[in-house]
Amino acid sequence: MAGQVLSPTTSPVTGPGYQLQPSAEQVPLSTNYITDFNFLNQYLPDTYEKEFERYGNRTVASFLRLVGAEMPSNSDLIKWAEQGRLHTKYIDCISDGAQNDDDATITVRDTLNPASGPGSGGIAIRVGQTVHISNNNDINQSNKAIVTYVDVANDTFNVAYYEADGQSFLPSVMGIPTVLTVFIYGSEFKKGTFGMEGSLEANDVIFENSPIIIKDKYAVSGSDMAQIGWVEITTENGASGYLWYLKSEHETRLRFEDYIETSMIEAVPAEAGSGAAIHTNSQAGNKGSEGIFYVVNNRGNVWGGGNPTTLSDFDSIIQRLDKQGSIEENVIFLDRNFSFDIDDMLATLNGYSSTGASQGASFGLFENDVQMALNLGFSGFRRGYDFYKTDWKYLNDPTLRGGLTNNTGNAKISGLLVPAGSTTVYDQILGKNAKRPFLHVRYRASETEDRRYKTWITGSAGGATNSSLDAMEVHFLSERAVCTLGANNFFLFGL
Repeated sequence: MAGQVLSPTTSPVTGPGYQLQPSAEQVPLSTNYITDFNFLNQYLPDTYEKEFERYGNRTVASFLRLVGAEMPSNSDLIKWAEQGRLHTKYIDCISDGAQNDDDATITVRDTLNPASGPGSGGIAIRVGQTVHISNNNDINQSNKAIVTYVDVANDTFNVAYYEADGQSFLPSVMGIPTVLTVFIYGSEFKKGTFGMEGSLEANDVIFENSPIIIKDKYAVSGSDMAQIGWVEITTENGASGYLWYLKSEHETRLRFEDYIETSMIEAVPAEAGSGAAIHTNSQAGNKGSEGIFYVVNNRGNVWGGGNPTTLSDFDSIIQRLDKQGSIEENVIFLDRNFSFDIDDMLATLNGYSSTGASQGASFGLFENDVQMALNLGFSGFRRGYDFYKTDWKYLNDPTLRGGLTNNTGNAKISGLLVPAGSTTVYDQILGKNAKRPFLHVRYRASETEDRRYKTWITGSAGGATNSSLDAMEVHFLSERAVCTLGANNFFLFGL
């Protein structure tokens, strides 16, 4: 454009500058012409600098903090003794006597059954003791008898019946031996005779568990550390503010803390001959550990086939607890569906019916009106024992147990009943009685090394200079095991 007069707001390269005059209509004029306009610039996004917490609090660790305790251990094997039953009972016995015989020889086929009581190295029955003998299939067929002879080596003892009709049951039916239950209820001796021969030792049951080493790592290169990108964050451990590359380090730390707890819940021992135990790569020789679910499933009580949803179901649970430690207060950690099942059960008992004519919900807050939020949930109830319930996030999280369903072939655990309080056990390592919570964690520690929760930094970036690696690595480690004392007082639901 020859002879153009330049003004302070124009240039021969860019045309009009910052004093552009927009027109009211879409008319191309020299005052509204922009030569360096990039059409795509109008689509640049607005960027929110704050991270949106779409899943809320994502951590699941909290269970062991609520019900357990942590204490150090300086050994790679933890052992403790739990009391056996005070009284002797055998639930798998047979008799060689015929019906109406005055005496018989009783053989104990399973001396290690869960109902057995004191004694070791054979049956815990002595001459002069009086016993109750009953048919497992017909409780009306029973006898009282006195023990006249004991053969410890062969797990047999002879009895003489008190009843004139003798043995009340057949020794076998259609060739199948009649299975008997025998328990001791006392003794009887004649005048001028010697007393009881021998004595019984306490039938303590020794349990053990081994700690496992749990590790994780976060790494970031030196180049990425030099490229600062700020983001405002809020993390589950309370950290807030602006971070750059360490945002992922925070999440690694939170994830590791979850794994510390979930390992104690899910761990299983490596069986002899298993791949974990004998594999030839660097992972060979893993021994595993006994997690809470494993212990309760093997030594505790299991409610199978769904959730207990009626009062009669809980009566069955209570009857089972009566036969165990009879802990007064118990907490049920459960998933959402199980929690609703209990709420519905208690609501029905309290006069609420979702289908009946009466719709007056008398539970929760009394004198409810239309302006009041109706409380349809319960925190617990009492029926012989106190049962409290609380949602367990681990069982609800879809990326963990909450994503399992019964129809996938996986056993869906819906709840765990944990006795509240503590118990006294004999610590095999300490060599003395100690009071311990029913659930507690033992972590590896000594005067010079504490492996409860270790973290350290390696690499040449980020201030660390102990490596030629052009990166920063944050390492996490914990070595621990969970001790589940008195597993017979626990209940696992949903299997």
